[in-house]
Amino acid sequence: MDELRPPPRSRSIYLLPNLFTTAGLFAGFYAIIAAANGDFVNASIAVFVAAVMDGLDGRVARLTGTSSEFGVQYDSLADLVSFGMAPALVMYHWALSSLKFDGEILGRVGWSAAFLYAACAALRLARFNTQVGTVDKRWFVGLASPAAAGLMMSFVWAFADGNLGWSGEQLRYVALAVTIVSGLLMVSRIRFWSFKGGNEKGPRSERVPFVVLALVPIIIAIMVVDLPRTLFVVGILYAISGPVMWLLLRRRAPAGKVE
Repeated sequence: MDELRPPPRSRSIYLLPNLFTTAGLFAGFYAIIAAANGDFVNASIAVFVAAVMDGLDGRVARLTGTSSEFGVQYDSLADLVSFGMAPALVMYHWALSSLKFDGEILGRVGWSAAFLYAACAALRLARFNTQVGTVDKRWFVGLASPAAAGLMMSFVWAFADGNLGWSGEQLRYVALAVTIVSGLLMVSRIRFWSFKGGNEKGPRSERVPFVVLALVPIIIAIMVVDLPRTLFVVGILYAISGPVMWLLLRRRAPAGKVE
């Protein structure tokens, strides 16, 4: 029976993957500083940089065989800063803080919504860590924290660059809704496609149709034309894909069969 047990996770600390994690942590920290200084465009970009680093550190660790328990815990703490605290504070400084001009109570609602988002991100990360290896890898249970952060920051970036003529103060109630919805989606039981192939059918299950590959250059071309608005649209479509799929399954399934 011992031969069937997976090898224990290494307790060593490896430099290469943790460098990417540190870079992501730095990007999240920079986003907080930039937002405090009113540089919301660069703050938003920094969170996307953190998301890229977050995707690279795990892949580098797997490719080089340098996965470790330390790396897993360090990655979660970095994610809390980059995808929890940073988006919440960027959104607060850009728009939610303006709610105080509508009254003392609404001012409290603004920073409470920012806290709600940060707390939901922490809960989402904790739940993810406890479910690793027990859930279907094809799906995320709840909106992943990088995706929620992407939705938040693409919203800020799309309007903070001034091309659309709307300020954070003017969009404060929309920002409030985006913040609350993003946070609640993270802690929901709604499933979202993870873009990871399942291993049940072997390597062939991860293949994609040729038409999907053909769409990639088209998507890249559109993103180059107007990157912040394109990212915002992609973020909205991905965020609503989970609830739409849940509703469709609920209509088709017998009563009590859909979580």
